[in-house]
Amino acid sequence: MIEARYGHTATLLPDGRVLVVAGSIMGLPLASTELYDPSRGSWTATGGMTEARNIHTATLLPDGSVLVAGGSVAGGLVVSAEVYDPGSGSWTATGNMVEARGGHTATLLPNGKVLVAGGDTGTGRLASAELYDPTSRTWIATGEMIEARIGHTATLLPNGKVLVVGGEDGRVVLASAELYDPGSGTWTATGNMDGARYFHTATLLGGGKVLVAGGDRLPSAQLYDPRSGSWTATGEMIKASSLQTATLLPGGKVLVAGGSSSGGALASTERYDPGSGAWTATRQMIEARYYYTATLLPDGRVLVVGGLNAGVALASAELYNPSTRP
Repeated sequence: MIEARYGHTATLLPDGRVLVVAGSIMGLPLASTELYDPSRGSWTATGGMTEARNIHTATLLPDGSVLVAGGSVAGGLVVSAEVYDPGSGSWTATGNMVEARGGHTATLLPNGKVLVAGGDTGTGRLASAELYDPTSRTWIATGEMIEARIGHTATLLPNGKVLVVGGEDGRVVLASAELYDPGSGTWTATGNMDGARYFHTATLLGGGKVLVAGGDRLPSAQLYDPRSGSWTATGEMIKASSLQTATLLPGGKVLVAGGSSSGGALASTERYDPGSGAWTATRQMIEARYYYTATLLPDGRVLVVGGLNAGVALASAELYNPSTRP
């Protein structure tokens, strides 16, 4: 990349390019953004944001623009949001969120609105949630989660509900999970995981189940079945990790890469087979990293960008090709 960064976001645009937004270097939030072109393997700078930030969210909207919301700045957490236009390469401010937050989740709902949930205010964890309407460019509060949390995951299920899993509430790590119903704007508890975890990954599999893996430097993985609202254990990962990424590959397997372990940043990668419930080691990354992004490209390759290694922000990027032998 042009600039080293961690705590950034990466969004696949409709034209196949990847937009990398903000993040931090040496603890300072960035306003810079850049584009990766897979056809050329090159990076170019694009418009700077109106406000520097990290631990924000980025959501591809139905019209092809990208909504960036909240995050951390030098003076604390922000309430602001802005939208990137791929056509002009520019950012424009949009309506402010109801509440300043960072480390939250953002989920595009089937109706085109964006659900933002949880995170941190700088003084404590949040249970609040709000909705962004791209038509009016405004935010409104929606039902609060049952538990405040950060370091959780949010997954859109085939039935249109959103599954929020794990995290920590400022006191303890959570095993709980809950469901958001866009129709009623309310949350309901669903089955608890077998163990508490945060900074894990959650991946919607082809059959409709959700694979939750790692987090809190755990090797365990579990499957959530939306039909029964229950969890079952599946094969353990080869490496315990937190702050790793998980990418659903075109063939239905899940690539989990990197992350942080008790020994520091990891370069290891492994694949989960939903058919057997087993994990298989695959090629290591060129550089160990955590707090980075992984993006599935249209050709089936996975783009890994930035992150941290031994406290140093990385500018490097690498590609994983699932068609090559492990």
